[in-house]
Amino acid sequence: MRKQMMRQMKRAQQPSQGGGMQAQLQAAMQEQVAKLQDELAGMQVEGVAGQGAVKVTVNGQRDPLAVKIDKSVVDPEDVELLEDLILTALKDALEKAQELEQTNMAKMAGGFLPPGMSLPGL
Repeated sequence: MRKQMMRQMKRAQQPSQGGGMQAQLQAAMQEQVAKLQDELAGMQVEGVAGQGAVKVTVNGQRDPLAVKIDKSVVDPEDVELLEDLILTALKDALEKAQELEQTNMAKMAGGFLPPGMSLPGL
């Protein structure tokens, strides 16, 4: 009886075969996430405001890359308008970058999930 209990305790302490599979899945997902982050760094989206008078470009990781301002909205007497347009264009670009990331993450996660299952928020 005691030998049987010892064997059961040893078995309980040993990692299960499923743990190895879980580690492999986790490593594969981490590799895919790193690859996706690299891809997102190379993607660009543009936010606009004032009917295109102000444009802000960011990459898929939400890093600002460029700001373009049409001369028609540069008025020294109304700096607030220009500031508002820049903020609006930046917010638009960041929202588009977030959508781009979510779309690509959902595609990536779909390869790891059973059919019909999805991750919340994606």
